[in-house]
Amino acid sequence: MNIIARDIPPRAAWALEQGGVHPLLARLYAARGIRALDELDDALARLLPPAGLLGVREAAVLLADAIAQDRRMVIVADYDCDGATACAVGVRGLRLLGARHVDYLVPDRVADGYGLTPSIARRVKERGADLLITVDNGIASVDGVAEAQALGLSVLVTDHHLPGPVLPTPDAMVNPNQPGCTFESKSIAGVGVMFYVLMALRTELRERGVYDKASQPKLEPLLPLVALGTVADVVRLDSNNRRLVAQGLKRIRAGFMPPGIQALFTAAGRKSHEATTFDFGFALGPRINAAGRLADMTLGIECLLTDDPVRALELARLLDTINRERREIEGGMREQALILAEGLCADGITPPPAISVFDPDFHEGVVGIVASRIKDKLHRPTFVFAASSAPGKEHEIKGSGRSIPGFHLRDALDLVAKRHPGVLLKFGGHAMAAGCTVARDQFDTFERAFAQVAQEWLDAATLTRRIETDGPLAPEYCRAELVDTLHREVWGQGFAPPTFSEEVEIVSQRLVGEGKNHLSLKLMHQGRPVDGIWFGHTDQLPARVMLAFRLDVNEWKGERRVQFLVEGAQSPAA
Repeated sequence: MNIIARDIPPRAAWALEQGGVHPLLARLYAARGIRALDELDDALARLLPPAGLLGVREAAVLLADAIAQDRRMVIVADYDCDGATACAVGVRGLRLLGARHVDYLVPDRVADGYGLTPSIARRVKERGADLLITVDNGIASVDGVAEAQALGLSVLVTDHHLPGPVLPTPDAMVNPNQPGCTFESKSIAGVGVMFYVLMALRTELRERGVYDKASQPKLEPLLPLVALGTVADVVRLDSNNRRLVAQGLKRIRAGFMPPGIQALFTAAGRKSHEATTFDFGFALGPRINAAGRLADMTLGIECLLTDDPVRALELARLLDTINRERREIEGGMREQALILAEGLCADGITPPPAISVFDPDFHEGVVGIVASRIKDKLHRPTFVFAASSAPGKEHEIKGSGRSIPGFHLRDALDLVAKRHPGVLLKFGGHAMAAGCTVARDQFDTFERAFAQVAQEWLDAATLTRRIETDGPLAPEYCRAELVDTLHREVWGQGFAPPTFSEEVEIVSQRLVGEGKNHLSLKLMHQGRPVDGIWFGHTDQLPARVMLAFRLDVNEWKGERRVQFLVEGAQSPAA
């Protein structure tokens, strides 16, 4: 492990500080590429214009015509939090803009698989739909789109995933990553794409004289859903995504949100008026995702759609129960998967350049989380496979992968597919997360092929875990109210939460927790005592050590004290 301090451009930090930004925040922002004060302006007026999205004008016309003709629309969603929030934004937004017949359908992870398939298209037709709209999927659904059109349906694809070599040909398609699209925010989430389509639709309706600018419906109430889906999908928080998230957080903290989001805060034991991106990523998002992993994502979408607070709380508590079950399943799978992964270490210590594990008893709804845990522990691109539970697919296994910086997972799968035709029955995804389906008897071939690509693409430096930090923390900043200020900012993928590093003295240390699997620390930081905790770590530390840590506030009997959340450690001489 290497702990490395980020470069902090002094001129940029000074300019931000002169503009009134707190000195610590100015330093953090400068280290993340912010060069001028106006880049921190999160006003809605600063959002990229919808017109920059290829296909958005055609989508707006298609939807406006459907509303004018009172056509029936069905949204085909995805079974993760981005898909659920995108569906809720689509249903709420279309109804807000005048659509009277809007329904949705979410595929079953096991029975249907991912995306718009021909069978899903037929089910949409059976519902009496005229227009099929995909959210957070569709760019790879060549057969599904073709089947829908053959059945007489109009099709609008809204997605953000990377396209394959063959594109579908819907009536309209909006995806910033499709060929020819110049929209600057390539990392916008599926829910963000749907929000943008609604903005373009509102403009189209206004131009048709349906309403004027003063009386047009407000789309801002949808922003809490956009913020939740954006953070939960772990997309890069570029400036445009940060504005969307910041606007959603502001509304939630002010008490303006759908009842389902408030209910999820309550079920998670969190305070909505103190909402943070951490709440989205680690409290609300997992509860929505749990429905798609173990049950039916309809539960999650209904929670986000209902306007009845009592019903919302009932659904949120059900989602909380499902999430607890998910954690139990994940715990057992993680232990077994780690045993399998560590068995691949040739010398018992050093993992291979890439890891693929499969167990017939694994649950396919949890493989992605387990892959993420192994990736974090061993710092290797990782795929975890489970047997398919879909009828007639018993010979297939489904894998979910997570990657490390410097290794593009979907491109790796593409190379495996080209080198070994027929091994991958299906695949797709992003640079850092991807999924695939493999015939069970081809797992060994996939494992070798995937490891071979990693061997060719990854060098020793990339395979060494790096923790980028913001350097030392001045003792005057070690205050609970300043930690609160940091937590209120928008942090996430591509705009990392503050992490500091410096040499500290270990005064005492002991293992805590039910399984004695967390290291509790008493530290001396620049001559001042401070508590620390390293979750999931059991090895003792030397008396003096270089720590990488985040800041948190521990509240006990009314007293609030700063606590270091340890991320990593290395010898001071390293």
